[in-house]
Amino acid sequence: MANKEMKYSPLNNPYLVVKLFEDELCNYTGAKYAVCVDSCTNAIFLCCKYLKVACVTIPRKTYLSVPQAIINAGGNVNLEDIKWKGQYQLKPYPIFDSALRFSSNMYVSGTFVCLSFHYKKHLPIGKGGAILTDDYEAYSWFKKLRYEGRSETSYWNDTINEVGYNMYMTPYEAAIGLSLMQNMNTYNEDLNEKDDYRNLDDFLTFLK
Repeated sequence: MANKEMKYSPLNNPYLVVKLFEDELCNYTGAKYAVCVDSCTNAIFLCCKYLKVACVTIPRKTYLSVPQAIINAGGNVNLEDIKWKGQYQLKPYPIFDSALRFSSNMYVSGTFVCLSFHYKKHLPIGKGGAILTDDYEAYSWFKKLRYEGRSETSYWNDTINEVGYNMYMTPYEAAIGLSLMQNMNTYNEDLNEKDDYRNLDDFLTFLK
């Protein structure tokens, strides 16, 4: 009996719990759609891949996984000296790294906002991220590509039309997110990175 309860537990449904968490994110941020993934880095990667970025300008001081996501998506990185707080744009594309921002009604129409649920962030799930968007076509693409190109149907009945990635959020992480959202403040101040960031051109790999 215990095994049957485990088998049919909502935590073992890879769609239901994650969808509930995504709906909660939409209600809170004001976005029309939310797509949960396994990290903010991969949220940025998927956005860059979808928009087929070429040359992307980002702050000289940010976390090193951001330029890595851009490069892995096929883009080139240009660094600029700019002070930012909470979020910044991956210029000239409508992609925003919002790893340090999470507040109610924060979504701006026409953008792709990438969130982080790292344990140091506003929603400290420990691991995970999300993309906020109001573009249904992009939303549908993100959902399939995060889960190996699969649709939300049985593996045996599915047709894989595009090569995807293993970047989905687990039901367990989504359940933690749902729980944490119950006590989320209406407004949160932007976070500051504790020790600031190193200049990205300290790393030779980003000077190539």
